[in-house]
This record gives sequence, structure tokens and C-alpha cells, in this order.
Amino acid sequence: MLARKVTANIYGKLADNLYSGYANIDDKSRRAFILTDNPVSDVFYGIVVAVVTPESGDVKIIISSEKEIYYQPDIIKALSVIKSFVPTKILCLYEKSCGAVVFRKNKNDVKLLLVKNHNGRHWSFPKGHIEENESEEETAIREIKEETNLDVVIMDNFREVSNYCPFGKIRKEVVFFLARTTGDNIKLQESEIDSFLWVDIAGAKKLCSYDNDFNLIDKADDYIKRFVK
Repeated sequence: MLARKVTANIYGKLADNLYSGYANIDDKSRRAFILTDNPVSDVFYGIVVAVVTPESGDVKIIISSEKEIYYQPDIIKALSVIKSFVPTKILCLYEKSCGAVVFRKNKNDVKLLLVKNHNGRHWSFPKGHIEENESEEETAIREIKEETNLDVVIMDNFREVSNYCPFGKIRKEVVFFLARTTGDNIKLQESEIDSFLWVDIAGAKKLCSYDNDFNLIDKADDYIKRFVK
């Protein structure tokens, strides 16, 4: 259903950027919400950006234009104007996470923190989904604290973005920062993280699996050598 092109008939305005209507899918008319910041007419052409299940169980689809990107917090905020509609499950076409390459440095000794997610097969860096009204940096700091118990400081002028499709048609964006910690009192969030390692740059490259991670490690290494005392 996600990313499917649909035509919707609009019959009501719920908020500045939210409309109610019906979408034509497989020759059937389905209740839908149209989410867009663009001007609309009686007919809207777009794609399915989310499938939402409310407490009532009456599943609704969320439609937007192909050029607009709405993440889960955006959709939940838009739907909040409908007091009787309380989402219990939401599947979104676009996902956004934020995290950081966490490092500690003692003289010339630099170690990076790698984590392995619950049931995960690959080592990577702590990250998590952005929540409503959070900045990217706030998400990264919160997720690191929740997953590892570490307090960190985000380094200036370091922001790397990775885009990929982890499964199906889901389109994911991950924003990584570089974050320094002086602590080592790690307490893993057992529901999310299975294990962790402190490793040097070479060790991180050996353990990570993806080109995006290799590129991230190289850029973090260069930044630390140039700007971190």
C-alpha cells in the first residue's frame, strides 16, 4: 500500500494542511486523509505516505504529494486536531532517525562506541527515531542516553546524512553527528541493545559492514585529528 499512487476526492478541510476524503483503490472507495501544504482542489493526486490504525480499528490511509515528505511525528501532529481519532499503530513511508558517532579521547588514544541492536547482526552507532518537537541534535542526545546511559556533547559542524531503503518501500533517512563523552558508565537499554564495544578507528572499520559506516568513520577520524584536542 505504501508509495502507491492514488486519486482522492476531497470533501472536507480539517486543518490548514489536513483534509478528509475518499481514495480510489482497486475500484473501491476508501476513507482517507490528505496531508499537504500545497493548494488543493476537489481532486487530489498523490501517494500513500502512511497507514494508520486508530483505537476503533477502522484503518485510514494518509495521502500526500510525491514531492512532500512527512515523518511520523508530522503525521501524528496533523491528526491530533481530530480529537476522536487516536492512532494506536502507524506505518510510514518515510522514516527519520538521528544518532552519533560517540567517541572518547585520552591524549592520542581515540575510541569509538559501537552497538549491536537487539536481534541485530551488524555493529553500528547509537541512533533512534525522531520524536515530535525534537531537533535532530536533541534526538541524538536522547537516544544515546536511553540506549547507553552516556551523556555526550555534540561537536560543531559535523552532520552526515544517509538515505536507504531498509526493507520494502520504506524510505529511511539517518542523520549522524559526532559526539564526545568523558564517561564510561554504560548501562544498556536491554529492550533495544544487546552489546557494545569501545574500539579504535581500525577496529571500527573491521567490525562495521556498510559503506555508509566506513565513510562516516573516515570523516569522524579526520574531524577528531583536526579539531579535537
